[in-house]
Amino acid sequence: MPLLSNYILPIALAAVSVVLLAGLWNMMRGGSSNTSQKLMRWRVILQFIAIVIAMTAVYFARG
Repeated sequence: MPLLSNYILPIALAAVSVVLLAGLWNMMRGGSSNTSQKLMRWRVILQFIAIVIAMTAVYFARG
């Protein structure tokens, strides 16, 4: 499944990175803790999705 590993996985990883950097930026400038919590939740959800995509790509690449 080259679509998963070549296109969708990098997009998922980029989304995780963007949310992580936004959370770090919010913390460094002393932003709202509510915003930090929302970003943390989104990061965890996006990481889960990225892991599922990666494992699916590995599963189909082996078969």
